[in-house]
Amino acid sequence: MNAQQILASLPSPPVSWQYFDLGPIRIHIYALAILLGIVLAVWITGRRLTARGAEKGVVLDFLLWTVPLGIIFARAYHVLTHLGDYIGPGIDPMSVFFIWQGGNAIFGALIGGALGVWLGSRQTGVRFLSFADALIPGLLVAQATGRIGNYFNQELFGLPTTLPWGLVIDLPNAAVPAGLPVDTLFHPMFLYEIIWNLAGVVILLLIERRHEMRWGKALAFYLVWYGLGRTWCEALRLDPSETFLGIRTNIWASFAAIILGIVLYVVQSRRHPGREESVYLPGRGPRKADVDSEPSEKPRKSAGSDAAPVKDSPRATSATSRTGK
Repeated sequence: MNAQQILASLPSPPVSWQYFDLGPIRIHIYALAILLGIVLAVWITGRRLTARGAEKGVVLDFLLWTVPLGIIFARAYHVLTHLGDYIGPGIDPMSVFFIWQGGNAIFGALIGGALGVWLGSRQTGVRFLSFADALIPGLLVAQATGRIGNYFNQELFGLPTTLPWGLVIDLPNAAVPAGLPVDTLFHPMFLYEIIWNLAGVVILLLIERRHEMRWGKALAFYLVWYGLGRTWCEALRLDPSETFLGIRTNIWASFAAIILGIVLYVVQSRRHPGREESVYLPGRGPRKADVDSEPSEKPRKSAGSDAAPVKDSPRATSATSRTGK
């Protein structure tokens, strides 16, 4: 690779930077990126839920379900769509469990996470779709953060390119076809997804300033937005994957996400034209009476909403005491 090409490219971190040792413990940058993403998602979601009237800390009840199930399903989905990497002569079958080496599929994480949210909803009484709407910005931030781990692992890149931000990949690399020149640059798919996800956060927050994105509408936005971006990114990827009718399985999953998002938005817009008065299921409410709510997020009564009011809220208590005077 000549000096001019080095200046007009995006370098990859050395392989030695993929992990570091703390005594007998080996810490992988990939794992740290995922953990940081989880922390950011929990913080953002917790603030949004509390502002909408939920009990402080309720997001942690969901965390106990969503994180383990999300990781398990993410790994299972990746393995099932990349069986050639884990089954065959000379391949250690235990590598299926080596998640620190990379290979966690977001569509699998969404399936497992959705199951976790459903279980958390049953436990806490917070509506499934209300939690999902509060989660979306944090989820996109978490996905963007996790892609940094892919960068360090040199595992998420696309077709060869001559663009000035082409990514340098150290050889040998199992995802690089044999016969390519050693100075070949590749599309930095991890960077494309980071930009796309963060742009989605900005756009969703701007929309929320003018329109109420409740009753599953923020979730619908996410499914369409991420599905569109992932379709384009997946078409540029170079690593092998299972296909159906000649199309990568993740592209089919993206199509399904887009359709589901459109249907969800249309159905929920018709079913719930009014404002969401409570994030809790009818008859359920916060276990504490000191739930804080930002003025901009306080519910207003709306004739078309079927939400039950939160019981024993500070406002209701105050009104009762005034009536009794």
